[in-house]
Amino acid sequence: MLISARSELNGLRRDEVSLGVLLAQEYDRLKEEQNHRIGTRDNLMYATLVSIAGVVVGTYQAESVDLLLLLPPVCVVLGWTYLVNDEKVSAIGRYIRADLGPRLGALVGAGQPIFQWEGSHRSDRRRRSRKIFQLATDLTTFCLPGMIAIIIRCIAGDLSILSAAVATVEIIMVLFLAQQIMVYADLTRDRSRNTADARSAS
Repeated sequence: MLISARSELNGLRRDEVSLGVLLAQEYDRLKEEQNHRIGTRDNLMYATLVSIAGVVVGTYQAESVDLLLLLPPVCVVLGWTYLVNDEKVSAIGRYIRADLGPRLGALVGAGQPIFQWEGSHRSDRRRRSRKIFQLATDLTTFCLPGMIAIIIRCIAGDLSILSAAVATVEIIMVLFLAQQIMVYADLTRDRSRNTADARSAS
């Protein structure tokens, strides 16, 4: 669709061509940033799992349950960075669907929406179930280990005032991250494409 849109720019005025080229270049740059953020986001999950294993092994070797309190801040920091990148990936997709695509389509006089993949994959009937599973995976990866570490440390006994204060702050941090992950979980399915397809078929 991008190649087709660029070919239609040949019949437009010079100022329109310049604007169309700029919009097409903006799309290219946005997709590059989106792909980069997707890679960063996915790698953060692996980094979190490695960090969890490192803290558990270190706690076992040092025989000190206090080291478990290192796990919640690590998971929260990595989880927050994951969430920021995931939100930016979604924001780029929304911008292309709602702003950039329609503007470029109107400029070239396209008879149908361009960049259709940006919306078509959201109309999948199984999208909601996948997103729910992804939400559960995110909470399990970034929130559950921290809460388990805090609980284990608290029931282990000999909890000093400092350790209790640290554990309290960490509980708030983990719960805040969990709340933010749920807030930004996009569980909706785009039904507009299905409606448009049904109308065109009739």
